[in-house]
Amino acid sequence: MASDTDTAKPDPKTDARKPRRVSRPSLFRWLPGSRLGRLIILLNVLGLAIIIAGSLLLNELRRGLVGARIDSLTTQGELIVNVINRAATVGEPTPELDPQAASEILQMLSNPRSQRARLFDAKGNLIADSYWVADRVEWKVLPPARPRDDGGLSLDLKMGRPPPPVAPAAQRALMMEVNQALHGVHWAGMRRAEDGERVVSVSIPIQHVQAVLGVLTLEASDVDEIIRAERQALAPFILIAIFVSLVSSILLNNLIAQPVRMLARAADRVRMSRARAISLPQLARRDDELGDLTRSLEDMTHALSERMDAIERFAADVAHEIKNPLTSLRSAVETLDLVKDPAARERLLAILKNDIQRLDRLVTDISNASRLDAELSREDIRAVDLGRLISEVVQLYQDTARPGDVAVSYEAPETLEPIMVSGREGPLGQLLRNLIDNARSFSPKGGEVRVHLERGRGEAVLRVDDDGPGIPPDNLETIFERFYTSRPKGAAFGGNSGLGLSIARQIVEAQGGAIRAENRQDDGGKVTGARFIVTLPEARR
Repeated sequence: MASDTDTAKPDPKTDARKPRRVSRPSLFRWLPGSRLGRLIILLNVLGLAIIIAGSLLLNELRRGLVGARIDSLTTQGELIVNVINRAATVGEPTPELDPQAASEILQMLSNPRSQRARLFDAKGNLIADSYWVADRVEWKVLPPARPRDDGGLSLDLKMGRPPPPVAPAAQRALMMEVNQALHGVHWAGMRRAEDGERVVSVSIPIQHVQAVLGVLTLEASDVDEIIRAERQALAPFILIAIFVSLVSSILLNNLIAQPVRMLARAADRVRMSRARAISLPQLARRDDELGDLTRSLEDMTHALSERMDAIERFAADVAHEIKNPLTSLRSAVETLDLVKDPAARERLLAILKNDIQRLDRLVTDISNASRLDAELSREDIRAVDLGRLISEVVQLYQDTARPGDVAVSYEAPETLEPIMVSGREGPLGQLLRNLIDNARSFSPKGGEVRVHLERGRGEAVLRVDDDGPGIPPDNLETIFERFYTSRPKGAAFGGNSGLGLSIARQIVEAQGGAIRAENRQDDGGKVTGARFIVTLPEARR
């Protein structure tokens, strides 16, 4: 590399990467899942919690009302039983219940408007009923009249399905309750009455000393009214729960469904080439997963857009670089038929061979550069012993060296512990070969290329020194650009494609490292050669 050079400089690359935002901590970090997931959980559970709380509250209220009704009937029944036991018991030494007196007492003490009282003797026979005393007639609304068939029978009878008998089952339940009371057991609970309604019932035995003279049964038929009132009380909770569910659904639709739809439409615009990248700043400002997704998609599409621009520039550079040897080939071929001098024809044939070799080298380097991205993404990053890799590459150069070639030597680090770097072994080997080949191409015959490795602060430092003319100060950065060639006078034209150092930088940056170039100088300030310094992060142990 010298100041008298032939230079081809590509367009500079641009970097439009944007910094990623970091999500702030949420107030509900203790809940499982992400922030958006926690929001969904909280909104959906809220409505369910309202229904559960209301149901539990009303269940407790119903149990309390039924329990209070049983306590009230028990207190009233015990009072009536005590009065009947004292005033309606006759016979000595065998006591008996006086039906007439007991009926009169039942008439005075019972309240037929809100409950029903029945009195049974010691054999379980009904001897008094508050409905009889109050001349109360049981009634209920009849169902609509059913159409009759030709035989005059109802549809249920025609199909052999008569209405289920409710009264016999209720009568059996009542008699089981009375029988338990006749054995001296105080019974209290709920059961079905003859009309099918649920009633709170209390059966208390009438005892004179140890003898059971009869049973008093008190029934309250307002249980269905209590349950109906409870259901009506549950209606506001249900309406609130429905309202909360609707609000949460609308919020989830606005917070999730609509943004996802916007992202899908933006992606469709990119896919249909109406946009080069996704740009949704209103979503990118969100501090949740959708904001992260939007920013990631924006970064991805921007990277793809930059890649497309780079491919377009690469294609233009390739066309320009290939056009030069093709033009030279066409001129030489057109001139070959006109030249009769054998010496001139030999020179033209040499030019043709040189241009063909240049084209072959250029196409090979372009192919390697185009495959590099795929190779970097295909291999997994792992720990690589950089010292061992350098030794193998240098040994290959030493084994294939011929007399007069530039020698390649390796100065191993003093430490016995291997220097491990995180990267891919294949691209790292190509990096070493590109740097060594570049250094050998600028070193004079009999010169030497020296490779040195040492450990820095958390990184491996690789140096490649040559004995060439050095690098012009203005070109210390531009030598890494694609198709840049800087050759000293007298060097073979077309002997280099200008892609070796560009590929080297691409490999180093893909491994998370950095590369730079500088000139070596002696004590007098004279340039004694070029030096390339590569730093790569050490692998974590």
